Amino acid sequence: MGQGRLYIVPTPVGNLDDMSIRAVQVLRDAELILAEDTRTSSVLLKHFDIHGRLESHHKFNEHKTCDIIKERILQGLNVALISDAGTPGISDPGFLLVRTCVAEGIEVQTLPGATACIPAIVSSGLPCDRFCFEGFLPVKKGRQTRLQELSTETRTMVFYESPYRLVKTLDQLAQFFGADRECSVAREISKLHEEHRRGSLSEVADWYRAHEPKGEIVLVVAGAKTLRERRRDGELSALDEEA
Repeated sequence: MGQGRLYIVPTPVGNLDDMSIRAVQVLRDAELILAEDTRTSSVLLKHFDIHGRLESHHKFNEHKTCDIIKERILQGLNVALISDAGTPGISDPGFLLVRTCVAEGIEVQTLPGATACIPAIVSSGLPCDRFCFEGFLPVKKGRQTRLQELSTETRTMVFYESPYRLVKTLDQLAQFFGADRECSVAREISKLHEEHRRGSLSEVADWYRAHEPKGEIVLVVAGAKTLRERRRDGELSALDEEA
């Protein structure tokens, strides 16, 4: 028996109909399915009549299990990794296992599929030809430092955020980026109550102060103006240009 493969399989972020035919087939064929939360993934697998062996692989055990899984793949096991929603490795467990397998020469196949950040940025109306994905901001240590660093980022920025921290984050972004910086909040992407709220950071913060946000949140924020744009808009004086 030759060595197996590792398959990275995206799962729907909302609507189960977003699951691809290939993803279903890979999960049916896999000899082991690794799931972030087996209870959540059991619902998905049952819906698509998938009955493979299911084991936990999450941020609390991945450092311990990566080498064990690697050895099982080397012995011939075909393994599929899924997360609760979206593409594993994007703000979800997966990176460590992929890195371990790549270092060992194991073939890693990542299926294209659902991820919340792409629909959010495309729907935002903000430039999406160049953007940077920031995931979750640090909750405490290093948060203000990171916000200061990002205040001069000229690409559109994409963040994931908890509904419980959304207003605080919008207020802090307004403090570091300017209250008039444009943004878009995408909520519950691909679900029944999907919502997109667009406007300045201060406007959107005020909206969610009055309307408590719920569900999964993706925050898209316009980048800072480039020097060329600031010259065009008359925001640079002669002294600024010399500096």
